[in-house]
Amino acid sequence: MLKRVPHTYVIVFALIVLSAVATWFVPGGVYVTPEGTAADSTPVFKPTDNNPQTWQIFGAMFEGFVRQSGIVIFILMVGGAFWIMNDSKAIDVGIRSFLNFTRRLDQFAFMRKIGTGNLVIALIMLMFSVFGAVFGMSEETIAFIIIVVPLAVSMGYDSITGVAMVFVGAGLGFAGAVLNPFTIGIAQGIAGLPLFSGFEYRLFSWVIINITGISYVLWYAGRIKRKPERSLVYKEDDYWREHLHLQQDEEEHITYKASWWVWIALFAVLILFSVFHPLTTLTIGDGNGITAPFLPIISLLYFVTGLISLKKSSPVFVLNLLAYTIIFLVIGVMGYDWYIMEIASLFFAMGILAGAAMNKSADSITDLFLEGAKDIMSAALVVGLAGGIIVILEDGNIIHTILHAMAQGMNDMGDIASVGIMYVIQSVINVVIPSGSAKAALTMPIMAPFSDLIGLSRQATVMAFQFGDGFTNLITPTSGILIGVLGVAKIPYVKWVKWIAPLILILIITGFLLLIPTVTMNLSGF
Repeated sequence: MLKRVPHTYVIVFALIVLSAVATWFVPGGVYVTPEGTAADSTPVFKPTDNNPQTWQIFGAMFEGFVRQSGIVIFILMVGGAFWIMNDSKAIDVGIRSFLNFTRRLDQFAFMRKIGTGNLVIALIMLMFSVFGAVFGMSEETIAFIIIVVPLAVSMGYDSITGVAMVFVGAGLGFAGAVLNPFTIGIAQGIAGLPLFSGFEYRLFSWVIINITGISYVLWYAGRIKRKPERSLVYKEDDYWREHLHLQQDEEEHITYKASWWVWIALFAVLILFSVFHPLTTLTIGDGNGITAPFLPIISLLYFVTGLISLKKSSPVFVLNLLAYTIIFLVIGVMGYDWYIMEIASLFFAMGILAGAAMNKSADSITDLFLEGAKDIMSAALVVGLAGGIIVILEDGNIIHTILHAMAQGMNDMGDIASVGIMYVIQSVINVVIPSGSAKAALTMPIMAPFSDLIGLSRQATVMAFQFGDGFTNLITPTSGILIGVLGVAKIPYVKWVKWIAPLILILIITGFLLLIPTVTMNLSGF
C-alpha cells in the first residue's frame, strides 16, 4: 500500500525552490565564443557573478508558461477536440471493434500462445519507436495518449501500460535516434561529422534498446492483466473505466444528414489541397525522401472510406475522420515540417468536423470544447509550472557552471571511462535542459573538440549525447512533454517514477554497454 504522496504541483514547486537555493551557492558562469574567432569555434568557459533567486520563484510559473506556451495551448486544443469526439461515441465504437477483432484472433492457437495483447502492445510501441527514431516524435505523443490509454484499460491493462505504448515507445526510438534530424542531425553537424554517419551501429543499438524496453513493458502488462489490483494507478484508472462506454448506444447506428454534408465539404477542400500540392516529398531524416502524389491518393481514399463509413453510422464516419487526421499528421510532419501549432490546428479542425457530423449546433460544439479544455486544464497548468525550473537555473547563471564542472572530471581517463562520464554528464544535463536540440547546441561545441584532446572518437561522443538525451526524457520532471502526458493520462508523477525507475536503470546500463564498442571496435562511421 502506497503512502500518501505530495501532489505533482507540490513536487514541481519544491524543485523550483531547490533550484533557487542552488543559485545562492553555485558560482555563476557562461560559455562564450572568444572575440575574433569563427562562430563555430569552441566556446570558452568564463566565470561570472551568480544571480541568487528569491522572490523570482513566484514568477517562475508565469515565465514557464511563456516558454512552454506552445505545449500548453497544444494540450488545451487537443483536449477540447477529443472531448467533442468522445461525445460522438466514435472512440468507443473503435475500441469495441478492436476488442472484437482481438477476440477473433484468439481462436488461433498461435495467437493464444504469444498473446494477442502482447502483439498489440509490441506493434504499437514499435510504430511509435520508428516515429521517435526518424523524426523525433515527442510533443505529438500527447495527442495519442487520449486514444491509447482508454484502449489499454479496456484490454485489461492500466493507464501506465497505455502511456508506455505511446510515450515510452517514442522515447525508445528517440534514444535510438537512427535518423532524427533534431538530435543526431544537429549533433553531428556541430561535431563536423557526415550527417547520419554510423547508421549501421545506430540501427543495431535501436534494435537492442527496443527489445529491452518492450520486453519490460510486456512483462509488466502481463502482471497487470493477471491481477489488475497490482497496478499503481488502479484507483486513478476509475476515471477511464467510468468514461468507457463499451455497451452499444442507439445513436451509434444513426447516420445524420449533417455527416453527409461534412463528407462532401471536406472532400472539396481536399481536392483544392491536391490541386495546389499535387506532389509531396516525405523526408526521412535528412535524406532525399520519397516524392509522390500523396494528397490526391489520400483524398480519393477518403472519398471511398467516407462513403463506406456513412453507410454504417455517423460515429463510424467520425472514427474515419480520426484515422485521416492521424494520416495527415504524419504527412504534415514528414512532408511539410509541421510542428505543434499545425498539429493542434489539425486536431481542432477534426473536433469541429466531428461535432458537425454528429448534428451538433455551434453552441453545443463550443460547450463540449470548453468542457474538454477544463477537464485537461490541470495537465496544461503543470507544464507551465515545470518550465519554471529551467527559468530559475538560467536566470541564476548556474547551468553552464554545472556543465563546466562535469566536463573537467574527464581528464586523464581511459576511453571507456571517458565515454561513460560523457554519457553521465549528458544524462544529468538532460534534467535541466530537456530539449535535445538546445542541449546539442550547448554541449557539442564543447564535447566534440574535447574528445579530440583525449583521443576519443567524435562519433562516440555523439552517441553518448544521443543516449544521455534519450533515456532520462522518460523521467525528468522538467520535461513539459512528460508532465503533459502524465496529466492527460491522470497518472501522478511519483507513481510514474516508481514504475519507470527500474526501466530507466536498465536502459542506462544498456546504453553504457552499447557505448563500449564505439571506443573498442572498428565500427563503420566511427
